[in-house]
Amino acid sequence: MKKDDKEKRTTNIILNPRPKGELKALTGADHDDWSLRVVNVLRGALPSDGNSDAISAASSGMLDMKPTDPIEGMLIAQTIAAHEAAMRMYGIGWLNSGHFEASTKYLALADKAARTMSMLIERLDQHRGGGQQQITVKHVTVNADQAVVTDQVVNGGAKEARTAALLTSTTDKPIRLIEPVQRETIWVEGRSEEK
Repeated sequence: MKKDDKEKRTTNIILNPRPKGELKALTGADHDDWSLRVVNVLRGALPSDGNSDAISAASSGMLDMKPTDPIEGMLIAQTIAAHEAAMRMYGIGWLNSGHFEASTKYLALADKAARTMSMLIERLDQHRGGGQQQITVKHVTVNADQAVVTDQVVNGGAKEARTAALLTSTTDKPIRLIEPVQRETIWVEGRSEEK
């Protein structure tokens, strides 16, 4: 490669060191350049039919889903595009109900887009939860005049849930409380026998 070719391929990237983040509520990104890129790519993925209603509605949906970071913004944009594709394919599939093969193909594509949307929503939930599950274990023991209620929150997966179950498992009989007993000395009159 010649030196001239290398210089021609160089691209200067200028990043704003103090981004305004005016569109952060839309995509979760601090940089508005990124937010505009995500929205423009989403616009291209939507069947807008020459009007701006589709992108306005999609942007409103993104705002309602409240992305907290750029990853959530991308997942939400992809979810909206997959939803639009699924709905569009379902509509075309039912319009072609007189043509069995075409209808079947469109409905299969719609199902695939709906599964993709489901997977994206699941990934969004995992990202928001940090991959952690929260299990609340409640145990109530009642015995005559006493009642014990315990709450325990366990973060993690199946292993932690089993551990929590072991920690909270008890026998059918609650532990009996042993109270200190004061004994009184009683003197009894009588003879003592000495040998």
